[in-house]
Amino acid sequence: MEQRDFKHQTRGCLVGCVVAVLFWSVATAQRYSISEEVNEGTVVGNIAKDLGLDKGTLKNRKYRIVSGDAHPHFRVNQNDGILYVNRKIDREEVCTQSSSCVINLKTVLENPLEVHYVEVEVRDVNDHSPTFPEEDNTLEISESVLPGARFQLKPAQDLDSGQFSVQQYKLSQNDHFRLEVKEKRGDGKIPILVIQKPLDRETAASHSLILTAVDGGKPQKSGNIRIQVQVLDVNDNVPSFSKDVYSVSLNENAPIGTTVIQVNATDLDEGPNGHVVYSFGKSMNKNILNIFQINPLTGHIMVNNLIDFEETDEFELEIQASDKGLAPLTTEKSVMIKIVDVNDNAPEIEITSFSSSVSEDSRPGTTVALISVNDYDSDVNGQVICSLNADVPFTLSPSLKDKMFSLVTKSHLDREIQSKYDLTITAKDAGQPPLSSEKTISVVVSDVNDNKPEFSLSPYTFYVIEGNNPGASVFSVTASDCDESENARISYQVIRDDGNENKFTSFLNINSNNGDILALKSFDFETLKTFHFQVLATDSGTPPLSNNVTVNVFILDQNDNAPVIMYPLSSNGSAEGVEEIPRNVNAGHLVTKVRAYDADIGYNGWLLFSLQEVTDHSLFGLDRYTGQIRTLRSFTETDEAEHKLVILVKDNGNVSLSATATVIAKLVEPKEAFAASDVKSSARDDDDNNLIIYLMITLGSVSVLFLISIIVLIAMQCSKSTDYTSKYLQETNYDGTLCHSIQYRSGDKRYMLVGPRMSIGSTIVPGSHANTLVLPDRRRTSEEVRCLKKK
Repeated sequence: MEQRDFKHQTRGCLVGCVVAVLFWSVATAQRYSISEEVNEGTVVGNIAKDLGLDKGTLKNRKYRIVSGDAHPHFRVNQNDGILYVNRKIDREEVCTQSSSCVINLKTVLENPLEVHYVEVEVRDVNDHSPTFPEEDNTLEISESVLPGARFQLKPAQDLDSGQFSVQQYKLSQNDHFRLEVKEKRGDGKIPILVIQKPLDRETAASHSLILTAVDGGKPQKSGNIRIQVQVLDVNDNVPSFSKDVYSVSLNENAPIGTTVIQVNATDLDEGPNGHVVYSFGKSMNKNILNIFQINPLTGHIMVNNLIDFEETDEFELEIQASDKGLAPLTTEKSVMIKIVDVNDNAPEIEITSFSSSVSEDSRPGTTVALISVNDYDSDVNGQVICSLNADVPFTLSPSLKDKMFSLVTKSHLDREIQSKYDLTITAKDAGQPPLSSEKTISVVVSDVNDNKPEFSLSPYTFYVIEGNNPGASVFSVTASDCDESENARISYQVIRDDGNENKFTSFLNINSNNGDILALKSFDFETLKTFHFQVLATDSGTPPLSNNVTVNVFILDQNDNAPVIMYPLSSNGSAEGVEEIPRNVNAGHLVTKVRAYDADIGYNGWLLFSLQEVTDHSLFGLDRYTGQIRTLRSFTETDEAEHKLVILVKDNGNVSLSATATVIAKLVEPKEAFAASDVKSSARDDDDNNLIIYLMITLGSVSVLFLISIIVLIAMQCSKSTDYTSKYLQETNYDGTLCHSIQYRSGDKRYMLVGPRMSIGSTIVPGSHANTLVLPDRRRTSEEVRCLKKK
């Protein structure tokens, strides 16, 4: 069985070798050279040309680069065999610091399989600056080191190679050091710092140097390192006291640990050589050593035992100052201490009971703390008087027990005016001179819910452009509460009831946390122009306090209605009509008038007429403001009998909306025109009647909405100050279409809503927005009402 398997394996190997010989041709290689960091798409070379490959077979035999990299450095064009750079190549990333950098590519052709090796040499460019391992280097050198001493420094590294690597070092100008450079095989150039002048730490404790490494590129690149040389000290200076004579007075019975005086000595050396320690002289009396002690580190002389003026009125202390060098140096100094007999015990204040907080609604006379005062002196020196700092709503009330006081409130407290009091209690004895002591305690005034929320404005007035996104925030109200914590946490809600005045609150929602008001549906200026509602702000205190504010909302128009053609209208409802014109009419003859209206107002509803299409521009003219079509000249025998006029009617919104009407003008003989006029007049009377009915309905609807707006605005005006007014002015410049406008004031500006069409002479002030005109500030004493008018 094993022998049979061996035979099968041998046969398979033979077959594979035959296939390999048949389909694998001799591999060839080609070498190219490029610089690193070249742009993507740079041509490396034409492999097909250099290897003698037929361009026609490259794509058929699927010529490609074999690479395991998801984003290879090179790509080959199958159509012409040109090798391109696929992405920027960083030589230092591909070959580190190797002197030679070659990328080997394996390209293949299929059917039969043919392999070609391509070598691409990546040439180095000077794209790296020399860098040191650290930005700062510190050297410690003793001031006793002689000139000529050498200190090796860390060399700089440059990722580039060859002439682009580090070529030289430079040292900043100085008097004490110079630089030498040593060539070291494998490590390149090594900088060495050499001392050329003796160092003195007392003259200069440190030296700052800049070492610069420069490469051989053109232009050159460099890198710096800061070298801080710290000069180490030797013990060559004796400690020196700051004063020639030390003299001090000390009260008797001074507490143990009281600092009498501080002596101070300095040593110009550093480290242990300049570290001074203090001690008493060896010849001092043992009794004096029991009364005083000295801090060996700080030089503080302190009381160590009871001092009695009646026993000794003066002490002389011998002080030694020594450094910590290997061979310590020492200096001695005398300190004279004079004892003074005085009233040496100050009163002591003790808080026996204390409440750190008091409610702001506490009654006058509420006890906050119990205070006791003690003085260890006797007779007059032990009598104590207590007082409290002025301008505070507290007072000290004497107790029945001697030297006991009560701290009580003397007036009403208000946390919103002041929430914390720092009370300083002063106790003073009757000695000569008197001694006193102070103690400060802090009393916090706790909050009660005694302030209701206050809105930042009252009332609020907002202007919202129609067509807002449902569910989006349209405006916001804000209230604040002078209380704190839960008493100041405010929630908002819209006041809703069943009255007609607040029917619009059903499609408003408010964020109870921040007062953002959202509209649940989109506003339509043509349906609703203004409304108002109330917002209630409630704090979270117990019991809660609340306040409400009126919010007035004005809807601003935008161009969301296209013009509607009212004449001509055909029987099927399309804007198309036929007009018959006698051939004998003169120039200026009125052919017809295109009538249209726009539900928007202001510029959004101001309509302009233009001829979009006409068969003969010399025959007919159109008034761009009235829509009248008139003849420009008399007709001739050569004029066509029928003409088509397409009229474009568009408004003046920021994004204009438009409609078109078609008029067919037929030229007829005068007798035919006379006969047809009788028939047409009756039909036109019917159309005019229908048009009048439509206009009456439209006029009535707009009038009702306008009257409602006037009533609401007048009611709002009655409740407002003179600073905010809404006025309605009459406008007489109309061209026959339905029109109304509203004036209102916000701050120092007046605004006017106009529409749907203005007259030719109307003027828009710069700064107007769509249908809103900014008017000069001309306040009038009486309200003016603008009414609907049909010309």
